[in-house]
Amino acid sequence: MNSPADQARFIREQIPANGLFAGLDWRISPTPFPLGENLAKEIESLGRVLLQFYRAVNLLYRKSAEGKQPEWVARWLDLGKPRELIELQRSATYKNEVPRVIRPDILLTENGFRITELDSIPGGIGLTGWLNQTYSALNSEPQPVNLLGGADGMIRGFESIFGDVKQVHIVISEEAATYKPEMDWLASQIGNLKFKIQNSKFEGFADGDAVYRFFELFDLPNVPNAKRIFELAAEKKIKLSPPPKPMFEEKMLFALLWNRNLQNFWRQELGEGFLARLKNVIPYTWLVDPTPLPAHAAMPKLDLTDWQQLKTLSQKERDLILKVSGFSEKAWGARGVFLGSDLSQADWSAAVDDALKNFETSPYVLQRFEKPKMVEAKWFDFVKNEVVPMNGRARLCPYYFVSGEGDAARPQLGGVLATIVPADKKIVHGMSDAVLAPCTG
Repeated sequence: MNSPADQARFIREQIPANGLFAGLDWRISPTPFPLGENLAKEIESLGRVLLQFYRAVNLLYRKSAEGKQPEWVARWLDLGKPRELIELQRSATYKNEVPRVIRPDILLTENGFRITELDSIPGGIGLTGWLNQTYSALNSEPQPVNLLGGADGMIRGFESIFGDVKQVHIVISEEAATYKPEMDWLASQIGNLKFKIQNSKFEGFADGDAVYRFFELFDLPNVPNAKRIFELAAEKKIKLSPPPKPMFEEKMLFALLWNRNLQNFWRQELGEGFLARLKNVIPYTWLVDPTPLPAHAAMPKLDLTDWQQLKTLSQKERDLILKVSGFSEKAWGARGVFLGSDLSQADWSAAVDDALKNFETSPYVLQRFEKPKMVEAKWFDFVKNEVVPMNGRARLCPYYFVSGEGDAARPQLGGVLATIVPADKKIVHGMSDAVLAPCTG
């Protein structure tokens, strides 16, 4: 199976009968996406840094709520959240719980890679597992395909986060229904009926079961069994992952990382090495808080004394991304994301006004934007029966699975999904014109 045509056909033939993403398609590359040894090693070791960041965020929120760190940290993270969710987030049951799936969105730029956000309930787990399994089966000569995570890293990684639990229920909301086919595939690969897909009405949980929460916390009014799931988890009758802690669904975590008032905390909890590494790859991020500044003060690195002045920046000065921080139906995919340099003055001004107006219920963050660099990819055109080279821009999504308990918990890289979009696309996300492929070192 050495020809690109044979490899592309083989890959297409392996797609499950029900697909992997409901109603979505992508371009098939006959080969994996190569990262190079150095980048692959950096990504391999990034999981422990991100896990430590999540642990530090968890501690920061708790200390803020207790009055031992600045009160505005918990206040910001609680904006727009219903009282019952805030109580769950602060409850003793979930005190030390952090997400067990960690997925950064990484853009490849001319100045190295940049982590634009973290996702604790990511789609793509089953898809990446299928890609790794399928591309591993390609018999590429003279070297076999050497995928990051290996043929079954995603499958075993996902299984590992639940330990020795005998029954795991993957509860998928209507909002996340697009991802049901890939989770069906994933559950079937683990086998022995240990993993079952459930809808948002299922309540037949037994003591000792585990639940994987595949629904966002903003969507709870549309997830009837969420209340029962949280009650059983609070009573320690079932295990729940990820925990019902909306702070981990907020993009403002990066604004907290950069906030100068918190630097001593981050140094202490992350160590100089991890903190420097995160700041090297996370773009400077601001929380768009409309609270007036003193007349002599300015927003760091922007030199603006009022957020209204953000609207007056020229298009050249607007290499900035404005996006909903979290707890909103607009906070995933490419929705609720505004690239300043790509918008007219009027549209940019409207987006800024919207961000300021909604601060108390749905805060926004502002982030430095570095244009993704050009990369080379290829895809197979089944109509013309030929390989098509494509210059594009790439997003990498590594998946880290955290297994073990407490301080002994360790993250393991399961695989890396590359999404390469045509060069004329400004924002990189999944689309029918995109090439989706697993990554090699």
